[in-house]
Amino acid sequence: MLNVSPLKISLIQSQLHWHDKNANLDMFSAKLEGLEDSDLIVLPETFTTGFTNDNIGLAESMEGKTVAWMMEKSGSLDSCLMGSILINENGDFRNRMIIAFPDGNVKFYDKKHLFTLAKENEHFKAGENKLVVQINGWKICPFICYDLRFPVWSRRDLHTDFDYDVLVYCANWPKKRASAWQTLLKARAIENMSYCIGVNRVGIDGNGHEYQGNSVVHDPLGEDLLTFEENEDSVKSVILDYGHLIEIRKKLNFQADADRFSFI
Repeated sequence: MLNVSPLKISLIQSQLHWHDKNANLDMFSAKLEGLEDSDLIVLPETFTTGFTNDNIGLAESMEGKTVAWMMEKSGSLDSCLMGSILINENGDFRNRMIIAFPDGNVKFYDKKHLFTLAKENEHFKAGENKLVVQINGWKICPFICYDLRFPVWSRRDLHTDFDYDVLVYCANWPKKRASAWQTLLKARAIENMSYCIGVNRVGIDGNGHEYQGNSVVHDPLGEDLLTFEENEDSVKSVILDYGHLIEIRKKLNFQADADRFSFI
């Protein structure tokens, strides 16, 4: 077994200020205080604006204020910082998960599955590529909200090089579909024999949609390692054990019997 250290992950379940980037950055700056011992800190989807098509003019470039803020906070905390924001890339708008590293490096994942029910697909361009990043020897795979409903896209495949130890979903997942959020996160953990993290917002947005939170961390068997209550605005941390992950995969090894498939 690889000698991989335990991974401390901090989740921020929070209300968001509607269309107010500066207020959100100030709020999250305060919430990040004291998290210097975290290896990875995860923020909700579209954490500077809320989930919106109403004002995509709020989208920034990769050289904009929010990415610079994430880089600065990551460096000062000596922790990786992850969360999605609206990005304008040469006129193409993206819902983009930014991962800022303490050494100044930045990687990103663009949301693949755009939420047609809210017409996200009419305003934003879908991503085409998956991403796995390494943090302290752990392989971390980020996705965004609606991606959770599509298991083929996130499937850990032992027959290819798409392998990971931790799935991370950041979201603005509404209360009316809370049961799906909770059920699918557990399913993604179990079917991929992976730790699975879901970070959701709370509160009511500018369109009147209510968000319940229910952020969670599951182990590779779908057991709860960390939970948040409904409407709880708080920061919580958990330490993931790499040995526990490897022990489960070796003992059960269900994925050795998985069907092979490919995207057409």
